[in-house]
Amino acid sequence: MSELSPACVETIVIPQAKDIGGFGVRRALPSARKRMVGPFVFLDHMGPADFAPGIGMDVRPHPHIGLATLTYLLEGSLFHRDSLGSAQEIAPGAVNLMVAGRGIVHSERSPQTFRASGGRMAGLQFWVGLPKKFEETEPGFEHHERAALPELAGEGLRLRLAIGTLHGLRAPVKTFSTCFFADVELDKGAVYELCGGHDERAFYLVSGEIEIEGVSFPAGQLVVIRPGARAALRATQPSRLAALGGDSMDGPRFVWWNFVSSDRERIAAARADWEAGRFPSVAGDPEFIPAPELKAL
Repeated sequence: MSELSPACVETIVIPQAKDIGGFGVRRALPSARKRMVGPFVFLDHMGPADFAPGIGMDVRPHPHIGLATLTYLLEGSLFHRDSLGSAQEIAPGAVNLMVAGRGIVHSERSPQTFRASGGRMAGLQFWVGLPKKFEETEPGFEHHERAALPELAGEGLRLRLAIGTLHGLRAPVKTFSTCFFADVELDKGAVYELCGGHDERAFYLVSGEIEIEGVSFPAGQLVVIRPGARAALRATQPSRLAALGGDSMDGPRFVWWNFVSSDRERIAAARADWEAGRFPSVAGDPEFIPAPELKAL
């Protein structure tokens, strides 16, 4: 980290470029610099990408254990199917939360209307690690439209809380531990103070530029704030960021492929179950993604 970094900044993560279903993403968590922020063990910034008519995003059916996936779109649309029978299109500002628990399978594809016309696609996807006592909970799925999520407005600031509690707001999305993720938009010159009432906090700058204590941070970085530190974020241009955090997890987590667990052996067993066809299937979507070779965790 640069010697010029503000005192309130613990570390800065430069995301790695990845590809999912023919769609470019920037992966901020996990990284060598930071494995998790509160219960958030995974953060992908998807796109933005422009799709020509007839082309779309296709993430074939794949399994998860030990986590909850949270999908939040910034542009475009996405269609979710899972092994519980859920079939749900998500639009910008809405939330899909899928609880994997002991095991679930899902696919994510561009819906036919989007695929036919083409368009821009961008979004954020998080994996929320489950506390040990909930790692093997029953799988579930819930969807919340944009209008159901609480919002806060101030001078040059607009905030939508997608999950958890923040600034006296509470989102309707199910949680298993204390956490938050908020979509924050700032006009040029606006200031946002990242609430200090959580063990761990960070922000991912989707667009624009943020200044903290005279130091500028460009888009595409995850900035982790020191526990207990005050962090006043000033937008030097119109900006959008994902504020996230929560209580520290009850121990480390192993993250391999699509599996999260506090137990290495549980991950190996989940891979064996997927390869042997013991996971449930996704109705209407017979394809699948083979598991990669399991290396040392």
